[in-house]
Amino acid sequence: MYPNFYFFFKDLFGIEIWGLSVVNMFGFFVAMSFLAALHFMTVELKRKEKEGLITGKKEIKTFGKLPSITEYVSNAALAFIFGYKFIFLITNAQTLSPDIQSHLFTSEGSMIWGLALAALSVGLKYLEAQKIKKQYPQPVQKETIIHPYQHMGTLTLLAAAVGLPGAKLFDSMERWSDFIKNPIQDFLNPFSGLTFYGGLICGGAAVLWYAHKKGIHWRHMLDVGGPAMMMAYAVGRIGCHMSGDGDWGIINNRPNPGFLPDWLWAYTYPNNVANTTDPIDKVPYLGDGIPVLEFPVWPTPIYETIIGLAFFGILWYYRKRIKTPGILFSLYLFLTGFERFWIEKIRTNVDLDILRMKITQATLISVALMISAVGLYFWFSKNKTIKEAELPIIESES
Repeated sequence: MYPNFYFFFKDLFGIEIWGLSVVNMFGFFVAMSFLAALHFMTVELKRKEKEGLITGKKEIKTFGKLPSITEYVSNAALAFIFGYKFIFLITNAQTLSPDIQSHLFTSEGSMIWGLALAALSVGLKYLEAQKIKKQYPQPVQKETIIHPYQHMGTLTLLAAAVGLPGAKLFDSMERWSDFIKNPIQDFLNPFSGLTFYGGLICGGAAVLWYAHKKGIHWRHMLDVGGPAMMMAYAVGRIGCHMSGDGDWGIINNRPNPGFLPDWLWAYTYPNNVANTTDPIDKVPYLGDGIPVLEFPVWPTPIYETIIGLAFFGILWYYRKRIKTPGILFSLYLFLTGFERFWIEKIRTNVDLDILRMKITQATLISVALMISAVGLYFWFSKNKTIKEAELPIIESES
């Protein structure tokens, strides 16, 4: 397994690039999952607008406004942080290894790189201001159409900003006794201990709120998000498998049927980022060498990736054929709940004691999603037509 890209390149190409140890494998695929969702949602928003199902909104935008002092300062501050911390980590990766991520929230850094990037940022912003001034000697206001897909950049950032903390919150609720032992350290690790349903619920709510503000009907937004979220889930699970983050299955000692490679039937996740040899309790490994699971387990992240891609194909196929807004999302909701309900049968997870029954948080949510999907299907089928809200012209700046 590959905790970061240093191990990936070393194993694949036999070369050591210490700077790549800054790139967390699981975090990389989380980012890729957001980009995948961004792409497919953009494609769908463009299609729906072309078919007249959603429309752009008129806005009065100001063109030619020069950057403010606040913009100069904020850009310089971000560039300084990137240079001070991230360039420092990249250039000093070999001496800071093996646990380079632990240095991310320390005061260690490079003042030279920080100041250099801050100065570069100010210079580029100044050149941008001169270009604007040349094109618009005086700021002018123009009425323009803002298309729904043009909001996708903001929607993606909003989904990440709200969804990631939501995913952490749901994970913390699931293993509360462990979380309260060291809550600060737990939250400072943004790409471990993430619960998909937490991100789905919190990030989805934020996206629907913003889309409503911009005049995109929530039922259309749900349909746009369904296939995209299924693809994002499939991509994210690749990161779980590649890093060995602990989201694997229960012990599998059954003999291989013979037509599957061992890594697809039962796997020991060598050098897993969970740093454990214990597949069930996941007790930290304190020995020499790399951690390898004592017993092979079902590689459930791979199964979820395969199933996720298959379900994405179904949703993508039916997206143009289902005419009633909301029905496609109902199908997504049922499929994602169905997949997670059954994978929980062979997946290592934390059991909750509810009414003297041992059940996982994901199982509860997956059942709720399937029931909700059926209810929403009948409600959407009964209320087939929707009316887009008419929004006033919005004043904004460019």
